[in-house]
Amino acid sequence: MSNLKMKEAALIYLDRSGGLQKFIDDCKYYNDSKQSYAVYRFKILINPSDVVELDAELGNHILHQPLKAAEVFQSVCFIAVKTLSLIGQLQTETQINIVLKLTHLPPLPSYGLDLCEFPLDYTSQRFYMMQGIVIAMTTVTKYTQGARFLCSDEACPLSKGFQYIRVHVPGATESATIRNDFLCNLCASSLQEDRKFRVLGDKQIVEIIATKALRAFQGYSNNQPFRFQSLTIFLRDESVNKMNIGNEYKIIGIPTCVKTSQPAVCIEANSIIFCNSKVPSGISDNFRCLLSLTSSSCWKFTAILANIFASQITPPGTYNLLKLCLLMSLVQTTDRNKELEDCLDILIITSDTLLIDRLLNFSINLVPRGIRHLVSTEIFPTLSRNKYGTGAVSIQAGSALLAKGGICFIGDLASHKKDKLEQLQTVLESRSITVYIPGKKFGEDIDQQMTFPVQCSFWSFVDMDSSSRRNAQKINTLIGQMDCSLIPANLVEAFGLLINCNESSPCHPFLPTVQHTLNKAINPEGLFYAASRQFTTEDFEKLLAFAKNLNVEFSLEAERMTHGYYLASRRIRTGSVCGSKLSASALKYLVFLSEAHARLNLRNKVLKEDVLIAALLFETSLTLKYGATVFCVAPNAVFPFELYNEEYLEQRDLYLTQCQQQLEQFIATYGPGTTIFSSDE
Repeated sequence: MSNLKMKEAALIYLDRSGGLQKFIDDCKYYNDSKQSYAVYRFKILINPSDVVELDAELGNHILHQPLKAAEVFQSVCFIAVKTLSLIGQLQTETQINIVLKLTHLPPLPSYGLDLCEFPLDYTSQRFYMMQGIVIAMTTVTKYTQGARFLCSDEACPLSKGFQYIRVHVPGATESATIRNDFLCNLCASSLQEDRKFRVLGDKQIVEIIATKALRAFQGYSNNQPFRFQSLTIFLRDESVNKMNIGNEYKIIGIPTCVKTSQPAVCIEANSIIFCNSKVPSGISDNFRCLLSLTSSSCWKFTAILANIFASQITPPGTYNLLKLCLLMSLVQTTDRNKELEDCLDILIITSDTLLIDRLLNFSINLVPRGIRHLVSTEIFPTLSRNKYGTGAVSIQAGSALLAKGGICFIGDLASHKKDKLEQLQTVLESRSITVYIPGKKFGEDIDQQMTFPVQCSFWSFVDMDSSSRRNAQKINTLIGQMDCSLIPANLVEAFGLLINCNESSPCHPFLPTVQHTLNKAINPEGLFYAASRQFTTEDFEKLLAFAKNLNVEFSLEAERMTHGYYLASRRIRTGSVCGSKLSASALKYLVFLSEAHARLNLRNKVLKEDVLIAALLFETSLTLKYGATVFCVAPNAVFPFELYNEEYLEQRDLYLTQCQQQLEQFIATYGPGTTIFSSDE
C-alpha cells in the first residue's frame, strides 16, 4: 500500500510540474524513430520541496534513497507508456531508465559535504551538496549507458526478448554494466551481450577543491595547520562540458568509493550550479567618512588609500606609486563570470625584492582569487594520464587558470626558464592558452587541442641587483629609459605597467623602511601607525570587494581625452624604420587604468581626472621602456609630494591640475583630429 501511494504521488507530481507532458513528448520521439532501442532514457526534473509537500514519504525516498525513488518513477512511467500506447516497441519495465535531476537540496547541514572535513560519507548512497573550484578535468570519453543481454542457451525462453537489461547506476564502474560472467536466472547458462543494442553515453571526470583550500595557494599562513584534498566528480551525458577549469560550482551528487588501483571517494554528479559571489552591500564607516571628507577632489581619496595601504608591510608614505597601481589592479578583478576580464598586469623593477615580495603577497590575499605561483608548480595547464584508467587525458589547471578573475603573482621573472617566459608572453598578448594533446601518446587516434581563456592579472618583479644584471650592465642612451636587457623586450612590452621601485630615490625614503623592519622584527603582530588601527585589512577587503563590482562608463570628455592621448603618444613614438612602439593593446590599458581609478574612487563615471592618472602612469611606464618624449613626465608625477597633511594634498591637486593642462596641450598639438573641450565649452 505504501508503494502504491508513492506511485500515485509520483504521477500527481509529474502532472502538476509539467513532467508528464515532457515525458509524453520524449516518448513520441522514441516512437517516431526508426531505430530500435533496448533502453529508453528519460530525465525527470525534481523539486524536492514540492514533492515533500505533496507526499513526505516519496520526498524522503528521493532525498535519502534515490535509487528506490527512481524505481517508483520507472514503474509509473512504464504504466503510462502501456496505458497510453506511447512506445509500441517497449516490452519490459527494465527497458526504462529514469534519471532524477534535482533542482536543489534542503539548506540543512546534513545535506552539505565539506571537502575539508574527514571522514567523507560515501556509504549512504544519497544526495549531498558540495561546493568547490575546478582544478582539473579530462577530455570526454564514452561509457556504457545501457546494454541488452540474452541467455546463451537457445532453448531457454530468456534467449529472446528484453528480460536482461543492465543500465548504469551512480557509483558503478564499467565492469558492473558490461561483463562476461552474468548467468541466466532460469537455466544458469551464461549471458551474452547483444552488442547492436548497446547504448553509449558521454563521460567526463573533473577534480575540485574546497574554496577555503585556496589558502594553500595564497602564500599566507596564520600558523593554523589545515588539510585539504581534491574530490573527483563524474559528469555524464547532459552534464558533460558544463564545468570549466577555474570556475566555482555547487554540485548535487551521490558520493561513492571507486575501487581502482588507487581507491578514492568520488561523486556522481546529478546537478551543477554555477556560483556567483555575493556583491557586498558597502564599505566600512571609516572609509565612508574619508570619502565624504575628500569629496571635493577627484584625486585625494585614492592618494590617501595608496598612502596608508599595506601599512603592516611598509610604512605609510613609502612606495605610494606601486601601492596605487596594486590597488587599481585589484579593483579590476571580478567575481562575475565574464568572458573578457579587464586585466592590469604589473612588472616591477626593484633592488629590494624581499619587501616587494611581501607587499605583493599581502595584496593578493585581499581578493578571493589571489594566487601565489610556486616555482615547483606550473603556471599554465599541463597534461597527465587519468588515474581512473578511463583512457582520458587529465588537464591540470596551473596557477593562471586557478586565479580566474583574480591575480596570479608569479614572483621573480628570473626564476622562470626561457620557454616558460615565451609562453607567458604569448598568454599576455592573446589572453588564452592552447593545450595540445598528442593522440599517439595518450592512446587516441587523432591529435586534439583545447583553448582556455586566461582571465587574471599577472604580477611579477625583476631584481636589479642580481649578479647577472650587475655583470651585464649597459649604458642607457635615452633619457629615463630603464635597463631591461635581461628580460626579452617583447615580454616587457606585454606587461601593461612597468614600475621602477628604487628605495634610495626621494619617492621611497630609506630610513622609515628600516625602522619599520626593525619594529616588525621585535613585535611581528604590532600596529605601529594610526592608519593601521583606523583602516584595517578587513576594511580594505570590503572596499575592494565593493569597488570591483561597480559598473563604470566613460564620460564624453574622458573618452575624447583617452583617444587623444593615445593618438598623440602613438604619433610621437612612431619611427620611419620600426614603426610605432605602442602596441595595439595600449589603448585598452589606458581604458582599464581609467576605469580602475574611477572604481577606486567608488564612482560609476570615468572623468577626465581619472584619464589623467591613467595617462601619467602609462607615460611613466613608456618612459622606462623607451625613454622620454616631448610629453615629459617625472618619475614621481603621480605623487610629487610626501603626503603628511591636508596642505600637501592640496599642493598635489594643484600640481595634477597643471599636468592636466599640459596633457590637453600635448593632445591639441600632437593628436590630429582630436578636440579637447574645457568644462565651460
